[in-house]
Amino acid sequence: MDGMRTLLTNGRMVDGTGRPARPAEVLIDGARIGEIAPKIDVRADRAVDCEGMVIAPGFIDAHSHSDLQVLENLGDKTRQGVTSEVVGNCGFSAFPCGSHAEELREFANGIFCGGDEWGWRSAAEYLAEVERKAELASAFPLIGHGTLRIAHVGLRQGALEEATVDEMCGAVEEGISGGAIGFSTGLMYAPGSSAPFEELSRLCKAVARRGAIYCTHMRSYAWELLEAIDEQIALARSSGCRLQISHLQSVGRTNWPKLEKAFEKIEAARQSGIDVEFDIYPYLAGSTVLSQLLPQSALDGGIEALMGRLKNPAERSEIAKETEDMLARRWSDVLISGVRTAGNQPVVGMTMEEIAEQRGVRPVEAVIDLLIEEEAAVQMICFNQSEPNLRALLTHPLCTVISDGFYVKGRPHPRLFGTFPELLGRYCRELQWFPLEGAVHKITGKPARRFGLKDRGVLEAGAWADITVFDPETIGSPATYSDPKQPPTGIRWVIREGRMVG
Repeated sequence: MDGMRTLLTNGRMVDGTGRPARPAEVLIDGARIGEIAPKIDVRADRAVDCEGMVIAPGFIDAHSHSDLQVLENLGDKTRQGVTSEVVGNCGFSAFPCGSHAEELREFANGIFCGGDEWGWRSAAEYLAEVERKAELASAFPLIGHGTLRIAHVGLRQGALEEATVDEMCGAVEEGISGGAIGFSTGLMYAPGSSAPFEELSRLCKAVARRGAIYCTHMRSYAWELLEAIDEQIALARSSGCRLQISHLQSVGRTNWPKLEKAFEKIEAARQSGIDVEFDIYPYLAGSTVLSQLLPQSALDGGIEALMGRLKNPAERSEIAKETEDMLARRWSDVLISGVRTAGNQPVVGMTMEEIAEQRGVRPVEAVIDLLIEEEAAVQMICFNQSEPNLRALLTHPLCTVISDGFYVKGRPHPRLFGTFPELLGRYCRELQWFPLEGAVHKITGKPARRFGLKDRGVLEAGAWADITVFDPETIGSPATYSDPKQPPTGIRWVIREGRMVG
């Protein structure tokens, strides 16, 4: 379809703005949309009959961790209708590596599922690689705070020298000038977790100077959820930056009632003039690395230092106590999704409660033993929240819907394979939590506007021809926690910049 004129006929268009669906034909002229009208009388190179289908903008995954996989052209997002991904989230980005590429890979491979050769010096260098290799989706990177710190001081934790923070601020502005769309923090992950407020404020001021967006995986989503929100609002207020709270939720049964207060804080900040919104995935469970359950001070100096602490009886005992004190979930809510070694593959799919019972130890001891055995290369799925809270999040007007999916060497979260069809099938068609136009808006026009993705997310003449055509009666995802790698149903065609990719 590249360079061709293609006419989509007989479909019902949901244009991404939230406006009501309407019958329309869409003319694709090369890489862009040439015309939209009830009837287009033109000679096209190809006509595509969309009878019974919805013609929508290509879906935008505004919180992705496919920084490396977008270069490999894996089709799991394409099969969901995704044509654009915002990468570099939660403080993890593939650049800048500085002179610390090896330490960067140690830090990020648990999320990136990467090897031992990646790492780019700048946003421009990474985006040049995207331009050369990425065929299925457009990638829009954030600069990760954890990556940025490692590029300057390695895996060291704690407050940094003023001159170093100055250099980091310069690197943020340089990265945005080189094509990055903003900056992200992962304040539950070492080494970024050790950053003081002043460092973050100065970096956010650099973001604001460039008119970019700041996205944050906050310090807590459980016991200190409300305090974490207060910190991020204070950062936005002190710096003037636009704030996106990543995967907002209230983790753990005891903390579920805090969500209402969280909304109140965010809405009050909006009313006071702070540009703040949030996003969430349409699942009750999340996923990350198992080492996040530990006090992040235990990771100071990297994996080798962590292994030394876990093998020291006194330090191990203290780490175990802190881990149990911080835990907001039940051990039966923590499911192992990926490990490094062949010998431990049987634990994939088991809960930490089951693993502990099998080994005859307390769950926290099983966690520590597993981290030692795998040299910390363990991923988990955690059941975090209630369905009423999920409904309140998804249907909130400030919410963008995301996948937050990432690959593992094991059994990934089903969101990696089904987020967007799950939203449109289960939550829109079956549960009727929102109209189709509203659901599509949360994964097209809304994230495009929020993240500054020009000429994407809406169907209009002159926009990039990123288009997903789907059957509203059959769209859905059969992917489950026990069998996640199942392709979605109901996605008929996916077009990226005028070219059929799925």
